[in-house]
Amino acid sequence: MTAALKRLNIYHFRHELAQPIATVMGPMTHRPALLVRIEDDDGAAGWGEIWCNFPPDGDLHRARLAARVAAIALNGMTADTDHPFRQIIARLHRLAIQSGEPGPVAQVACGFDIALNDLAARRAGVPLAVHLGGKVRELPAYASGISPDKAPAQVERMRALGFTRFKQRIGFGPDEGLPAAEATAAALHPGDRLMLDANQSWDIDRALTQCARLAPLGIDWMEEPLPVDAPAADWARLAKAAEMPLAGGENVTGDSAFAEVIARGALHVIQPDICKWGGLSTTRDIARNALASGRRYCPHFLGGGVGLVASAHLLAAVGGDGLLEVDSSENPLLDHFSGHGGGLMLEQGLFPLADAPGLGFTPDVGGMGELLHDHTEVQL
Repeated sequence: MTAALKRLNIYHFRHELAQPIATVMGPMTHRPALLVRIEDDDGAAGWGEIWCNFPPDGDLHRARLAARVAAIALNGMTADTDHPFRQIIARLHRLAIQSGEPGPVAQVACGFDIALNDLAARRAGVPLAVHLGGKVRELPAYASGISPDKAPAQVERMRALGFTRFKQRIGFGPDEGLPAAEATAAALHPGDRLMLDANQSWDIDRALTQCARLAPLGIDWMEEPLPVDAPAADWARLAKAAEMPLAGGENVTGDSAFAEVIARGALHVIQPDICKWGGLSTTRDIARNALASGRRYCPHFLGGGVGLVASAHLLAAVGGDGLLEVDSSENPLLDHFSGHGGGLMLEQGLFPLADAPGLGFTPDVGGMGELLHDHTEVQL
């Protein structure tokens, strides 16, 4: 009989930025990370992460929310619970409606789901990728989060870590960052690749104009050129006109919504985020559907190292030719919790995964004690 869950620990970290990071949503003044640890009566434990980047100080709310709902969300569950995300969301459904906060509730459920999957893999003595139905493999990765005003320095920093694929943010700043993107494209080395992310900045007319201007750059994909809730006809029109593949998915929520997005075919690259909606158990189904439909699965991720490594295990498990997203912006919580001595450094151009149970490492929360904002323990 599988041991009952005993306690939940929530570790809330904050790294204050000396210089804010400009984004379409406004400046990021700090980098947060919410790590969760679920322990059972046998002393086995699994780790997860809750997405908490926006709005500003959203990490404070989600840390308290996770502690408040943990007992009801996890009551009676074990490491063997099937599709924990679905069950947790069902238990918290009325709360999400009443509070008008389906996003934060789903993000908390994601963290719990990831931790339960990690716990199950550790108890079975297998890597998380194996537990999810695949195998451990090294993964192609790209450097993300490149800012228009910091692009040359960020590209060179990530190039030194072994990256040859880069994704730059556009849609804000002088001329919406397009001249900076053109400058980055012109400075690429032979064999380098470039993607661009507009973070839902444009309406259909602006997207058509800007994608036409950027077409000569030969980018691998244009991410979120339209809001996720833009009419399907707009997405179809842009997909037909644009000379580059379209990507998105980090802001899609719900099984039916993902199924519709994949079936419509406007997006060639599908990018769900395991810490925002779906966790590992449900996102695995979405990723498999995307691959079976001829789409490319590339997990979205922007947070600390636990979520990054969990995303890598899922990508390894489902297969395909997808790329792992690795944030290039200042964030010691990403480097420290990535689980291997090289931090974010690639090995022969690939992101390595440890062939050890679960995530492959135990997060060293004590090693970042100076950034620990709060720690809460909940008895289950």
